[in-house]
Formats: sequence, structure tokens, C-alpha cells
Amino acid sequence: MIRITLIILGTFFLALGAVGVVVPGLPTTPFLLLAAALYFRSSERLYSWLLNHRLFGKAIRNFRDTKSISLRAKVISIGTMWAMILLSIFLFIPNTALRLTIAALGVIGTIMLLLIRTSKSSP
Repeated sequence: MIRITLIILGTFFLALGAVGVVVPGLPTTPFLLLAAALYFRSSERLYSWLLNHRLFGKAIRNFRDTKSISLRAKVISIGTMWAMILLSIFLFIPNTALRLTIAALGVIGTIMLLLIRTSKSSP
């Protein structure tokens, strides 16, 4: 039962990561890394498929092997995250407390991304 639950969760996070490729502001890499971790614990076949995937495999293998993210991925992640945060804060959210909360979460997310090592080569 646990194995099936992990596969379902892994597939859910893989879908979120795939959506994140085309939806600005929705992160891709963290969802893919989470999907890979869940597949690793539940299905050798799905984990292998994800590692060898044409679009997603290289980033996952790079993180697994080097525990780092490329500078390009960091810049794109932080840039799109802040673009969506600022767009939301100034156009869609009238409540000041909620604006401050979203900005604070953005700062935390930025710090977390910056704490991850930057890889020497850009995949």
C-alpha cells in the first residue's frame, strides 16, 4: 500500500513539475526532485525512466550527482518567482498583511535557492 501511495504522489509531483515548464511562477525543479525521490523509494522502473527522460533527466541527474543547480536554473527560478510575486502583490492582492506574507515567503524561497550549491557547468 505504501509503495502505491509513493508512486501516486511521485506522479502527482511529476505532473506539477511538467506544468511548471509552461506556467510562469510554478517551479519545475523542486517538483521533479521530489518525484524522483518518491520513485526511488517505490519503483526502480519509474525512477530509471525519469532519470533518462529527454527533458527532465539531466537536471535530476545533475542534482543527484553534484547536489547543485546550474546558475541558469537559479536565475530563471528566482526571476520568474519574483515576477509572479510582484505581479500578484501589486495587481491582485488588496490585503496588506497578505502582501507582506507573500513577500516574506518569496524571500524565504530565494534564500533556500541561494543556499543550494551552484554547479560549475550549465546543463
